[in-house]
Amino acid sequence: MTQLTDAVEADRALKARLRTMWALGDYPAVASEVVAALGPALVEAVAVAPGERVLDVAAGSGNASLPAALAGARVVASDLTPALLDAGRRAAQERGIDVEWREADAEALPFADGEFDVALSCVGIMFAPHHAVAADELVRVVRPGGRLGLLSWTPEGFVGQMFATMKPYAPPPPPGAQPPPLWGREEHVRELLGDRVEAVDVRRRSVHIDRFPTPEAFVEFFKACYGPTIAVYRAIAEDPVRVAELDAALVALARAHDLGSGAMEWEYLLVTARRSDR
Repeated sequence: MTQLTDAVEADRALKARLRTMWALGDYPAVASEVVAALGPALVEAVAVAPGERVLDVAAGSGNASLPAALAGARVVASDLTPALLDAGRRAAQERGIDVEWREADAEALPFADGEFDVALSCVGIMFAPHHAVAADELVRVVRPGGRLGLLSWTPEGFVGQMFATMKPYAPPPPPGAQPPPLWGREEHVRELLGDRVEAVDVRRRSVHIDRFPTPEAFVEFFKACYGPTIAVYRAIAEDPVRVAELDAALVALARAHDLGSGAMEWEYLLVTARRSDR
């Protein structure tokens, strides 16, 4: 009983830490100014249709939720971090878009089995620490014959390499937590979904980024706005040598991906599938 209680408390502490991390900085600015094209790309790939009931898991501020609602769907945007939901709610109200916003853990979704026609996640569920648990929940809430859509950064792409660059400077992950970019590997996602899905389509694509005029501008923006980057810098804040090392490493990474005038291509894995009837 004590071990079970300890596990529950450890998970609660981990989720609180993640909730705090994603509230740091200004992730809605990242979503709207840097990767705004991702949500519409996912909604189009899943072919969201008018009247369908859609769940956006780890929705953040609604990168995919809003375009799904604009396609005529009845959308529930769920996320662990209330601050992101509040930002999404404001953005939806400003644009006159009807979305239901629900605080929810991707690993324990408060929805019934088969409640949705479509479940999707745009660079969101990949950050749930226990991948199999999150995948189980994602599949569970979709009706037989319903559809799933996932968009995740690949390990080999720019964002995956950014996480690899930051890893030596970050605190060790909690026991059992899996690296987010694993969701960008086809074999990993297929294993997570298993035979519960069919008509699986997997594609590598990239989003064109032209927000940053220089590599240095990219680093400064992410140090100010992106929760995971902010958290890593806070962990080494008392060591100026390590801060300078990480600055240089991230600038070098951005420079290596620079196509000219600061433009970059960030690779992601796009997965769509249908929930099996069996």
